[in-house]
Amino acid sequence: MANPRILGLIPARYASTRFPGKPLATIAGRSMVRWVLDRAGASGVFDTLAVATDDERILQHVQEGGGRAVMTSPDHVSGTSRCLEAMDILARDQGRAWDVVVNIQGDEPFLDPLDLQRLTLPFAGAGPDIATLVCPIQRLEELEDPNIVKAVGGELGQALYFSRSPIPYLRDLPRERWMEQPLFRRHIGIYAFSSLILREICALPPSGAERAESLEQLRWLAAGYTIRLIGTSAPGPGVDTPADLEKAERLAARYSA
Repeated sequence: MANPRILGLIPARYASTRFPGKPLATIAGRSMVRWVLDRAGASGVFDTLAVATDDERILQHVQEGGGRAVMTSPDHVSGTSRCLEAMDILARDQGRAWDVVVNIQGDEPFLDPLDLQRLTLPFAGAGPDIATLVCPIQRLEELEDPNIVKAVGGELGQALYFSRSPIPYLRDLPRERWMEQPLFRRHIGIYAFSSLILREICALPPSGAERAESLEQLRWLAAGYTIRLIGTSAPGPGVDTPADLEKAERLAARYSA
């Protein structure tokens, strides 16, 4: 589709087992959610950009800073379903619709705005069902870390599988030599969806592979949807814990909104 109308959404929950209140934690005097809003806005790709939250404190903070935020249910089990509810709320409030919805991680304060341009560019044509970002894995520790999701793609750039285990398995090489092969890619959990597809996938039941790996994108693959893998360089560090926040504070000077 030419010149698709694009909605950017940043799911932001206050409750977090590892880091309660994370969206309002400050980095160099600016809240995390504000960092993400500013970096996403710098991409220039969004007709509308908003935070989707379930907490009044986050809602007020974003609105007081001049941003747009919508209140969503506290019962969502994923950012994907929260994005669908936020899209519907904004559609009612604004009397408009969007062709593409981008789910932007709320704990990526150093997100590269160019990555959002790369992610949404395929939708200017026929467009995939879903697109997401991947980058090379450089270290064996990353490959073996189950918290880092790995992706394998086909010759046309489509995702074949995602896993917490090292994939593909190099049967004929000892593991200490695996990094000699430029085959391993890390999944960066930012998605762009056709708005129609977003509604469809939120109605799907969980798949067996999803339950095994705890990765919702496996539900979409099992149902036959295509996911385009968009290559990029390694992302800036995300923030999962208070210790990560300290690292981000030290790195903040390298990044600008």
